[in-house]
Amino acid sequence: MTIFFFVGSLLGAMAIGMPIAFALLASGVVLMLHLGNFDTQILAQTMLEGVNNYPLMAVPFFMLAGELMNAGGLSRRIVRVAEAAVGHVRGGLGYVAIIAATVVASISGSAVADTAAVAALLIPMMRGAGYNVPRAAGLIAAGGIIAPVIPPSIAIVVFGVVAQVSITKLFLAGIAPGAMMALTLAATWYFCARRETFAQTETFSARRLLRALREGVWALVLPVVIIGGMKIGAFTPTEAAVVAVVYAIVVGRLVYGELSMRKVPEIIVTAAKTSSTVLFLVACALVSAWLITIANIPAQVTALLEPFIGNQILLMFIIMLLVIVVGTALDLMPTVLIMTPILMPVITKAGIDPVYFGVMFVLNNAIGLLTPPVGTVLNVVAGTSRCSLDSVIGGVWPFLLSLTALMFLFVLFPQLILVPAAWLH
Repeated sequence: MTIFFFVGSLLGAMAIGMPIAFALLASGVVLMLHLGNFDTQILAQTMLEGVNNYPLMAVPFFMLAGELMNAGGLSRRIVRVAEAAVGHVRGGLGYVAIIAATVVASISGSAVADTAAVAALLIPMMRGAGYNVPRAAGLIAAGGIIAPVIPPSIAIVVFGVVAQVSITKLFLAGIAPGAMMALTLAATWYFCARRETFAQTETFSARRLLRALREGVWALVLPVVIIGGMKIGAFTPTEAAVVAVVYAIVVGRLVYGELSMRKVPEIIVTAAKTSSTVLFLVACALVSAWLITIANIPAQVTALLEPFIGNQILLMFIIMLLVIVVGTALDLMPTVLIMTPILMPVITKAGIDPVYFGVMFVLNNAIGLLTPPVGTVLNVVAGTSRCSLDSVIGGVWPFLLSLTALMFLFVLFPQLILVPAAWLH
């Protein structure tokens, strides 16, 4: 009955068009009333304590780093390096999109921001070269969801805070699956590109590649600084976010000379608006998470999944299928915030590594960004490419299916994530 009150109130609030954050707050109020302990002071205090969390400070700083990176010319130089390296091969701009998406993802950690940046730079080039634009847009959208998996992922920061799992361990565990996602997309694009007709591309030029590397080396060093610094223990994920902001300002202003200091206040305001949306959502969700625990909903879910707890692979299959269904209706962050406190006790009882589960859970939710009707990343790419949403959905299917297959491969073989994570840690 308690689960019914929670789910019913949440879905009912969403059905009448209430924003996700307020729907979560409303479902929390309904739970409080159902449990007979409604208190507005507890409600406000739980929200404030939820976001008064040191690791969450990484979210606005990584958001700001991404905005500064785009304004300072770092994103464009990353694309130039990739274009000089692989732009000459058949369908080369597709591989450029994958490389650029992966490198940009390792700097800002936001799927929407990274996708918008790469699409704005590459879609006009791909259209001019005769590429199938909906297919190209689908590829860029699929490349954009590498950002929530590979460090410094904002979704992983939020999962780590809610699940109380080491964010540094989660970051390092996300490197290998993020790289495998890029390779999977490259293999899928290879088969798609064989059936396409493209304009003649430039031949490979070592001089052009060296020039692009010389201009882009400062942008390419940033992911190494972030990941390397956390690996050797020089700074925490939150401190890494601050380092990324300072680095982006210094490089964008002093090295590339493209970051206007007059634009910095505007960039800060943009990042603050995005961050405030995420953090308000976190605050509202943590009210629900606290009440979910008080109402003993995790124990009820554990009891439902009890027959499968003895078989870790089967349990992971069932959970992943459940998350896929939820991910078609909810965006990434709400799904992480709502389901993490419910599923973590099940994972703990089953003896599944919480770091492995965290990466898998975020990967699954990232795939949800490509599935209609929500499909946030699809909407971003459709707007940037000036294509209809239906055509972009048609273009993304091969990449969506290949990434889903990769996710279930990780379910069958957890060592693909656990072994590299143990080596990197």
